[in-house]
Amino acid sequence: MLLYFHFSFHISLHIPELLMRSLWMLVSSFLFGCMAVLVKLSAVHFSSIELVFYRSMIGFLIICSIVSVRRLSLSTLYWKNHCWRGFLGLGSILMFFYCITQLPLATAVTFNYTSPLFFTLLTTMILKEHFHWLLAVAVVLGFAGVVLLLYPSLQKDQWSGGLIGLASGFLAALAYLNIKQLGNLGEPDWRVVFYFTLISTVITSIWMLFDTFHPVTPVNFLLLLGIGTTATLAQLALTRAYRTGKMLVVSTLAYSTVVFSSFWGILIWGEVLSLSSWLGIGLIVAGGLLSLRTSTRPVSK
Repeated sequence: MLLYFHFSFHISLHIPELLMRSLWMLVSSFLFGCMAVLVKLSAVHFSSIELVFYRSMIGFLIICSIVSVRRLSLSTLYWKNHCWRGFLGLGSILMFFYCITQLPLATAVTFNYTSPLFFTLLTTMILKEHFHWLLAVAVVLGFAGVVLLLYPSLQKDQWSGGLIGLASGFLAALAYLNIKQLGNLGEPDWRVVFYFTLISTVITSIWMLFDTFHPVTPVNFLLLLGIGTTATLAQLALTRAYRTGKMLVVSTLAYSTVVFSSFWGILIWGEVLSLSSWLGIGLIVAGGLLSLRTSTRPVSK
């Protein structure tokens, strides 16, 4: 886990600061795409609440080891902010994992990643962040790509999963906004993730007392370990992106998780994408590249 901190320091010496901040979201998106694949593979062994419990518990153990080795302080004055971030994030994850088990991977991830659109609206309305016209174009491209990627429309028995996925995207946007506020208060990445995984672990462990436990075998344990590891590292990268970067830039780049998940779907499950889906992916990539270009320009604080 110490490689995370070494990697952070190493790339900071070679990449312009604003560009580096944006690239953290790309790292996070790739890892979240890997996590989604592992969740879908694990759905045949565990329920959604079990997957969230193990994800939270493993993530908590990982971040605890980082805190212990580096002797980091867990003291904070912002308990209310951390609690809100934990509750919102947990709600989003619970809905997202359920959505993954009910829908095709790319579709489930796409519903959850409507969060950048919600996030953009929240930042302009609540934080009054300046909306550069290039970022406006990037967000429109990304949203248009998401719409195309959803084609064809959902079946009747999939509408509940789709609505839950959209709800997870909205809660994720609120959680990301809270991450940015914690960053403005001076809370470091690892402390935000520590309290998030702690809150998630406590709540889901209580929930598990009223749920059914499925046996953990050597094979599915590796899946659980992969979910917890990729999710925690992705959360660290995401927290850094939202804490230090230009919010509208990193929120646009979050769309790249849809791209990564689409390719995983092709490689693992042989999902055949339509022409409109490929066009949607292209628009999402174009929006991400445009936001990257914007991130290299000076921005007002």
